[in-house]
Amino acid sequence: MSVPFKTHSLLEHDGISHGFFGRKGGVSKDQYASLNVGKGSQDSSENVAENRKRVAEALGTSEPKLLSLSQIHSTEVLIVDAPFTGAPPKADGLVTKTAGLAISALAADCGPVLFCDPKARIIGACHAGWRGALAGITTETIRAMESLGATRDNIHAVLGPCISQDSYEVGHDYRDTFVAENEAHDRFFRLGPNQKPHFDLKRFILAKLRKDGITHIDALLDCTYAQPEAYFSYRYNTHKVLGDYGRNISAIMLKA
Repeated sequence: MSVPFKTHSLLEHDGISHGFFGRKGGVSKDQYASLNVGKGSQDSSENVAENRKRVAEALGTSEPKLLSLSQIHSTEVLIVDAPFTGAPPKADGLVTKTAGLAISALAADCGPVLFCDPKARIIGACHAGWRGALAGITTETIRAMESLGATRDNIHAVLGPCISQDSYEVGHDYRDTFVAENEAHDRFFRLGPNQKPHFDLKRFILAKLRKDGITHIDALLDCTYAQPEAYFSYRYNTHKVLGDYGRNISAIMLKA
């Protein structure tokens, strides 16, 4: 069975395979229906394994070569050249120049970012929730790519589906955390109908990438919260009292 996914022109280069996958095309049921790839969810391990197998095949590789981390909202980035052995490492970014390895970011409202330097044939993927984005996970992913030979002028970056500002109500203390680091961060907040701040995670991540000197940047506009039929959303499931939630996957691979 084919698995639907989205691509972006900035990442469409000879020798590179990538995809932003939603919740359709898998075997999971109930709140995990259907392409849940989150090993940390309470979905059955058999379903998650089959879903990951389908994603790997869509990218042109095998499931053991589809690498996902135990994400911890950090700035930790790993450079990889082989499949993991044992439990997935704790980190939030992956970089490789090894063909056949699909590196990924899981998300269910946070921002998945895929990177490539098509000239140097180096790719990256990171999970940017608000904590990681504020702390600099995108910056560290770019630096890891540079350590392998990538150059910022040649790096292309695309932000995948994540929660939009309309759906991302936060507390005033949350806004204060951002403004305490930089008063200019106030521009990423606006008051909602009930006078609570709404945070623009998409625009914040894109601004971080621009500040780091990346000029080839874009984003998918899809909102994970507002499109529950298409994407998993932690916040949507929480508000609807649906319990646990599935994870979307965004992945990129160098073809052999």
